[in-house]
Amino acid sequence: PKSAPKSASNAPEESSDPTPIGDNEVVELDDNLQPIDKSGTKEAWVEEEKKEEADEPKDIPIGNGGRTDRYLWTQTLKEVTVHVWLPENVTRAKDVTVTMTPKSLKVLTKERKDNIISGDWPEKIITDDSTWVIDEVEGKTSLTLYLLKQNQMAWWKCVLNGDPEINTQKIQPENSKLSDLDGSTRTTVEKMMFDQNQKRMGKPTSDEMKKQDMLKKFMEQHPEMDFSNAKIM
Repeated sequence: PKSAPKSASNAPEESSDPTPIGDNEVVELDDNLQPIDKSGTKEAWVEEEKKEEADEPKDIPIGNGGRTDRYLWTQTLKEVTVHVWLPENVTRAKDVTVTMTPKSLKVLTKERKDNIISGDWPEKIITDDSTWVIDEVEGKTSLTLYLLKQNQMAWWKCVLNGDPEINTQKIQPENSKLSDLDGSTRTTVEKMMFDQNQKRMGKPTSDEMKKQDMLKKFMEQHPEMDFSNAKIM
């Protein structure tokens, strides 16, 4: 006798290529009890994460200023300090002609009249309370400008109009920490801050103090010499 035909099964057919699932892995299923593909969701999440990282604030101005090929500068709401790198043949104050007005700056070599730096300030300065010296910063001879702002409620976005600008909205003076800076920059910023305070109080800068100490040691080593007319240059 022929065997009875097998009845059709109502159970869903099993996939011929099942995806292995780990013992502790949780898999979401759709209405047909099939695993939901989450690969696209993961990629979208990664892209969103990258976008958030790109939106994070970066390039916060160091010392509330910045650095260019020609100079390094910092600022407070009251003052701006600029270290202008000088040519190798310019080492003394008498080698340059510096003209500062409330609106502009011009620095020339005295002999050849070569332009070292010139331009208009982004804001006016008080010339009577602004000054300059020749000193050494980061191992290079520089013309250091100490500028007192007329508007002491605004941050400068640059030193001279047309120069690279900083984003003043990223300035965070209340959160600035010297410990966050690298060694060389931290030393420079600390020296600038010290010299600014010394100038404001009418006291010698760190370079002037160094020269005074050298003269004092020389006088002690040569008591036979007359230093009554000695001047620190």
